[in-house]
Amino acid sequence: MREGDRFFIRHNEADRFAVNARDVRVMQRGDETVSVIVRPDGTQIVTTTDSNGRLLRRVRRDRGGQEIVIIDNRYSGPRQNIFVNVPPPRWRGPEDRYILDADRASRDAIFTIFEAPPIQEIDRRYTLEEVRYSEPLRAYMPRVDLDVHFDTGSWQLTPDQIDRLAEIADGINRAVSRNPREVFLIEGHTDAVGSAEDNLSLSDRRAEAVAVALTQQFQVPPENLVTQGYGEQYPKVQTDGPSRENRRVAIRRITPLIDRQANR
Repeated sequence: MREGDRFFIRHNEADRFAVNARDVRVMQRGDETVSVIVRPDGTQIVTTTDSNGRLLRRVRRDRGGQEIVIIDNRYSGPRQNIFVNVPPPRWRGPEDRYILDADRASRDAIFTIFEAPPIQEIDRRYTLEEVRYSEPLRAYMPRVDLDVHFDTGSWQLTPDQIDRLAEIADGINRAVSRNPREVFLIEGHTDAVGSAEDNLSLSDRRAEAVAVALTQQFQVPPENLVTQGYGEQYPKVQTDGPSRENRRVAIRRITPLIDRQANR
């Protein structure tokens, strides 16, 4: 997609929810599309999107009909542009309490990051699109950098790389067990080799690959994850050449940005 001079990826995550599903149903309700994923235990994941494929609502419904609203994106704040201009936050604490290197961290340290509040007060509730596409806004939440490096042009995870996800999965599952409405953003990144548009697509596939592995190998609920590729826009190492450090994935909890109750 293009808005002004900016390019970004918009994708449908329904296929990721359908893995191991007992049944999949898709219905049209006016201009909205409703997909219902039925799992073997009878739990349903109900996702509603608009005519442009924009996520409106995501709900988990148990066998008894009780619903938990995980994402309600019908909220429309004062700004209509999905790129939000907010002042970049300033972090004055220890670096590893804001950006944590997963390879050097304990499970408890990862969980602490995944439970941490915004580093500065959030003035309002934001839509998922505003969070996805506005880097200064995402920066209000601490993140975990995952040392899963990809070969150039690849989004495939090797078995040893999948093993590195175990502690990340443990942290997410612990957080979701405390609050089933938690939402985590899986961010894909590339180095600067190749075109910017191709790198956007590649990074999105990398984020998706990590999300799928978290669910298939470690039973992280897929409905509590959202994925987004950012291409070469936010390098960890400033270089125009090949860089394994920049072919990476980052994970952050975004619940307080889209759900005001998470700040209470």
